[in-house]
This record gives sequence, structure tokens and C-alpha cells, in this order.
Amino acid sequence: MNKTIEERNQSMRRRMLDLQEICIGPMPTDSPWVRPVRMHYLQDGQSKVWDLMRAHDSVSIIVFNISRKKLVFVRQFRPATYYSCLPERKDVVDLNQYPPSLGLSLELCDGIVDKDKPVVEIARDELREECGYEAPTSAFTKVLTYRSQGPTAAKQTVFYVEVTDDMHIHPGGGAEAEGELIEVVEMSIPEAKAYINSDEVQSPPDFLFGVSWFLAHKLDHYS
Repeated sequence: MNKTIEERNQSMRRRMLDLQEICIGPMPTDSPWVRPVRMHYLQDGQSKVWDLMRAHDSVSIIVFNISRKKLVFVRQFRPATYYSCLPERKDVVDLNQYPPSLGLSLELCDGIVDKDKPVVEIARDELREECGYEAPTSAFTKVLTYRSQGPTAAKQTVFYVEVTDDMHIHPGGGAEAEGELIEVVEMSIPEAKAYINSDEVQSPPDFLFGVSWFLAHKLDHYS
């Protein structure tokens, strides 16, 4: 199974990094994903403004395969991660100087809340699409819900789920019809612990929280 995952990830990585003709421009006002606004307010008698965005809430899932004692993550190209590596004023991007690999991010399985259904059902769907595991909603444990800071303050709900090899129904990799290109990455507990303690972690804060939560609450059961 590991060899199959590795071979698939190599193919997925080639497709993921096959980026061309990257250019940066202003955001259209009709974006379906984020809506930038400016808030005007009076605070302590002082007039202030704040630029912010409305964005979808999201779910993320800490996934642990108990058959092989492996944490299951995903890796994908994140345009925002890539953009943060570019100079402030750069309309057309030199891919030799700024290779697409700068935008790769190792993450928890996650997704946006864009459907009218309970968040645990969205988490179940994301687990199936991204990682290839079919788990009932009863297998998901809610860890917490929190708000991000920065320009959106969107809510994120974190779940924990244990899966087995028998629950693995397809290779994962995201919804291809939606253009998703996702690697499925497995790490042993020592590997995940070493990664979050390394000098540079190419992952978002919820990934660090998820691994830290697992080490604090589940390590004794599986070490």
C-alpha cells in the first residue's frame, strides 16, 4: 500500500507543479470565495477603518490510521502560500526564480463549509474525497471550534477520526472534477513529532494544533 501511495504521490506532484503563465492581478468584486470590505467605526471617540474579508467557515480533520499507526495528512499547492514568497510588486512571475514548489503545504485533511449540511457530514465527505477513507459520522469526535485571526476571522471546526485499512475505499487525492490535486501523506508518530519540531514547518497553524493535540491526548494509547 505504501508503494502505491508513493507512486501516486509522485504522479500527483508532477501534475501539481506543472504551473505556467502565473500572473497577479486585482481581485474581482464578484469572487465566490472571499468578499473584501472596509469597516468604518468609532472606538473610544476615535474614527477608525479596518480592511477585512468575509470567507467560508471550514472543517479540518486529524486522521489516524490505527491499522498501521500512521497519521494521515494531505499536501497541495496553495496559491496564497506561493504568493507570500513573491516580491510585493510582481505582475508576471519568473518560475525559474520562484518555483511552484514554494507553494506546497502539508496540512490536515480539510475543506470549506459551503453546503447546507452538518459540519460533521462535510468532514466525512472531505475525508472520503481527499484521503480515500469511508468513515461514519459516529466515528468523528469534535475537538473544538475556533476563529482564525487576520482579515477573515472565519470559524474552523476540528475533528478527530480513527480509520483502518479496511475503510480505505479509493486512493484519495481530491475531487478531480473540481480540479483538485492532492497528495496523501502518511507519517508515523515519531515522524510527525519531528516535523513539527523542525526549524521550518511548511504547514498552517491548524496542522500544528492538530498534531500537538494528538500527541497530548492520544499518544499514550498508541506509543
